[in-house]
Amino acid sequence: MDTFTALVVEKAGDGVALGMQEWSADRLMAGEVTIRVEYSSVNYKDGLAVRADGRVVRSYPLIPGIDLAGVVERSEDGRFSPGDRVLAHGYEIGVAHHGGLAEVARVPAGWVVPLPEGLTTHQAMALGTAGFTAALSVAALEDAGLKPAAGPVIVTGASGGVGSTAVDILAARGYEVAASTGSADAHGYLRGLGASEIVDRAETSAESSRPLERGRWAGAVDAVGGSTLAYLLRTMNYGGSIALSGNAGAVEFSSTVFPFILRAVNVLGIDSVAVPIERRIAIWERLATDLRPPHLDEAIAHEIPLEEAPAALDKIVRGEIQGRTVVRVAG
Repeated sequence: MDTFTALVVEKAGDGVALGMQEWSADRLMAGEVTIRVEYSSVNYKDGLAVRADGRVVRSYPLIPGIDLAGVVERSEDGRFSPGDRVLAHGYEIGVAHHGGLAEVARVPAGWVVPLPEGLTTHQAMALGTAGFTAALSVAALEDAGLKPAAGPVIVTGASGGVGSTAVDILAARGYEVAASTGSADAHGYLRGLGASEIVDRAETSAESSRPLERGRWAGAVDAVGGSTLAYLLRTMNYGGSIALSGNAGAVEFSSTVFPFILRAVNVLGIDSVAVPIERRIAIWERLATDLRPPHLDEAIAHEIPLEEAPAALDKIVRGEIQGRTVVRVAG
């Protein structure tokens, strides 16, 4: 396509301006693979990218959208051919390299994942970075020894994209799942995904002067951080593990060494941005098979057109989006 529609954020005085623009392909950044984008998604980082105080964008103007899936239009790399269905996320996409909220994207071949058999491009974006992060978290917990018989697993930020997908995956794998949320409206939704217990966010974010409390959890998927991570450390069972991927609560927390030296608690850092492409492809293959969330189509995601993306980006930063939002880019 010589020209295409894109959602663009650019500097405007001391702030930023966000709007739909017509772009030409020669404005795209360098990369061996040009993709006709069919779907993207709405992520918390995307919401930050279009805010003046978001502090994630490295240069303007920028097409946001850290996720994209579509069809290869042109390739200078032998691994991909026109017509291949692919997805891409992470690395610099949507923060320093033009992202998925446009009809066309061009990215380095080393960032591109072949669409796994059994997933459509829509389903891939219903998962997106959030689903990938949830799958990485579950895989890390199980690699650290977690099994369903070990006891309950808690998921924080459970009504969000990472949390809801993690609840669905864990419940399908036989775990007893507790879902922590501050949204009373999400209780039924989370129980429908398989949560057997709802824990109020007020409990998991409460401060405490006690270095350790009664052990409750065999494992945790934490998409919140801050005081919630401190709570998890205090309440983890002996040998339990926490897969930590988020900082929506805060980037700082207060704890002691006691969870580590008296209960042998593990904190497993989960990064979705710089994961090597071989590992990224392997996790996506598992998302299409044994780590596929069973409620992917009917409960986890809803779809909006590209024109509605600005409103959704505002809502996700305010914590007003449940589950995943897929953006339909192609007409």
